[in-house]
Amino acid sequence: MTVSALIMAGGKGTRMNSAEEKPLIKICDKPVIDYVFTALKNTKKIGNIYIAVTDQTPKTAKYVEKFQTQIVTTPGKGYVSDMGYATQTLKLGKFIAIAADLPLVTGELLNQIIEQYENCGKPALTVVVPIETKIKMGMNVEYSFKMDNKNVVPTGINVIDGNKQYDDEWLDQDICLIDQPELAINVNTLKELQIAQTILLSINR
Repeated sequence: MTVSALIMAGGKGTRMNSAEEKPLIKICDKPVIDYVFTALKNTKKIGNIYIAVTDQTPKTAKYVEKFQTQIVTTPGKGYVSDMGYATQTLKLGKFIAIAADLPLVTGELLNQIIEQYENCGKPALTVVVPIETKIKMGMNVEYSFKMDNKNVVPTGINVIDGNKQYDDEWLDQDICLIDQPELAINVNTLKELQIAQTILLSINR
């Protein structure tokens, strides 16, 4: 099965205390969205790649033109709402949605996630990591929930059947727990930016 991909790149990144738009924050001299796009291009189960921006990220909208993929401007009413808007506007079928702030994600992990979706038998899949992994990596945790008596944190990756009625409250979903640090590293603060950069530098040595 091949799915489309939707990069959610509409966040302004106010917690970064930076004048730069969040998807364009540089890690090892490369915008964070580049890492996500490259991972998607290296995923054999992904076909078309789309990018969702908002009026808060005009520089991002201009920058990603180089990827030569379709860009959709969403209303900027929040992650879930904007995802639903993009789903309907682009008439997406089955697709993987991914936040633009996951610089360590790999094509191998994304293939694994899509395979899990293929086997779950539900119209939606949410990927989570254990809260302990986030804390161990030095990441902030703003939201968590219980899964089999464990506290887990959403990664910002979902696989969804856009042919179903899109409603976050009603769409039946499976939860995919993957305990991998690459999925625990997202970039919302300067501290998290520094952590991601340190890890990437160690990998590239």
